[in-house]
Amino acid sequence: MKKTVLITGASGGLGHALAERFAKAGCDLILLANRNADKLNRHADALRNSFGVSIRTFSGDISDESFIERVFDGITRLDLLINNAAVSYTGLFQDMSLSDWRRTMSVNLDAAFLFSKKAVPLMLSSEDKGRIINISSVWGNTGASMEAAYSASKGGLNSFTKALGRELAPMGIPVNAVALGFMDTEMNTHLNEEEKKAVISEIPADRPLLPEEAAEFIYLISQAPAYLTAQIITLDGGWT
Repeated sequence: MKKTVLITGASGGLGHALAERFAKAGCDLILLANRNADKLNRHADALRNSFGVSIRTFSGDISDESFIERVFDGITRLDLLINNAAVSYTGLFQDMSLSDWRRTMSVNLDAAFLFSKKAVPLMLSSEDKGRIINISSVWGNTGASMEAAYSASKGGLNSFTKALGRELAPMGIPVNAVALGFMDTEMNTHLNEEEKKAVISEIPADRPLLPEEAAEFIYLISQAPAYLTAQIITLDGGWT
């Protein structure tokens, strides 16, 4: 039986690469995006044609419980949940509004809780169980100036991963997070070319992480023994 993979944030650079990698592996996909629904659907069509997999797409707010209920309505099997969607806020902490803070937390942390809560019963009822991979950031490990909310949300995601991984380990459901380094994707469009070069100069690998590389690494983790759980695994070119 084909495995079913749910990916949030599937219209962004990493989400796009993840969808392609798991479609290439023959997985049926459930792809979610809050924006760029047309882009998501075009990519889904291309993957169906190339790999012959089943793909369902949804567009909506992943921190909205009613939207999540609609997504999970009719899902009877889920082998892998990838909590990938994220938003960021870059600016001085004292200039950040409470609504900006709450939006960052709701998308980056609350959604991982809500999707995991719906996914776990499906995984427990399956003979093959399932697994959860949360997409974190190096800033969740170390914190970043001008990104207090994003860093806090990813740090919270790391702790959530460790706690849930330990809780579900006896049931054979691994939960891990991948803390990614700098990728030149839409999330970093606030940086100009000079600022990007300054960031890259700090990375020993001397270049950004490619979304395709990250997707391949995440795919490999999805194939690891279930004994690998409750871990925050960093992929950053030696940056941190």
